[in-house]
Amino acid sequence: MTVRRDHGGAFPDTEQGLRSLPGIGPYTAAAIAAIAFGRRTMPVDGNIERVVSRLFAVEEPLPQAKPLIQQLAMTLLGESRADDAKSRAGDSAQALMDLGSSICTPKKPACALCPLNDDCAARARGDQETFPRKAPKKSGALRRGAAFVVTRGDQLLVRTRPEKGLLGGMTEVPTSHWIAAQDDKAARTQAPALRGVARWHRKTGVVTHVFTHFPLELVVYTANVAARARAPEGMRWVPISTLGDEALPNVMRKVIAHGLAF
Repeated sequence: MTVRRDHGGAFPDTEQGLRSLPGIGPYTAAAIAAIAFGRRTMPVDGNIERVVSRLFAVEEPLPQAKPLIQQLAMTLLGESRADDAKSRAGDSAQALMDLGSSICTPKKPACALCPLNDDCAARARGDQETFPRKAPKKSGALRRGAAFVVTRGDQLLVRTRPEKGLLGGMTEVPTSHWIAAQDDKAARTQAPALRGVARWHRKTGVVTHVFTHFPLELVVYTANVAARARAPEGMRWVPISTLGDEALPNVMRKVIAHGLAF
């Protein structure tokens, strides 16, 4: 409908025209324009991004370097000639894509086989595998808390996390809040209310885990309760032998292993 309404029924053959179509972004528009219509443009995918960043030793990290890599990639098209019916940009793009996927690979690139190796700045320096540069991931402040491993015979006390949010819908043992600069005493007061717990035993050491946005340290407390002890509201007892069937995140696997270790 858009082609008929806005382009007179003719499928657009320019990058700008293609970008006006619904669902076609910058990369797809450039790829179609170059490969299907021979337009002088360079679609930059991950493979071309890697080849160009190594060829020119682009020090700026991604994603900030994307505009520069796009400009440098365009220089690989060569000079256009008046007698060229088409620029062969599509051939250039596909050749660079193939080069990145088969030779200029992320790990252990086969530089000896690369037709561009004499001009590759990163290869000359010997650090080609470090390109493209990537900005270091930002890590939030360390959060601390407590986890409570409670057993009733051969059963373990667990609960299901809320569906929305971090580790949504997954199984965990009861924990305190995970808060930056939280001290052990404050975390310990958030233990589940259980009858028959004379005292909590603190395990030596801590469990550490790194999430995307923050690192976490959990002190682990353990307790055993009588066979008739009821689970607090929102919690349940599960056989330790069936924990493999539970949706346990890695951090909880660490906690449980630490808590049940002798």
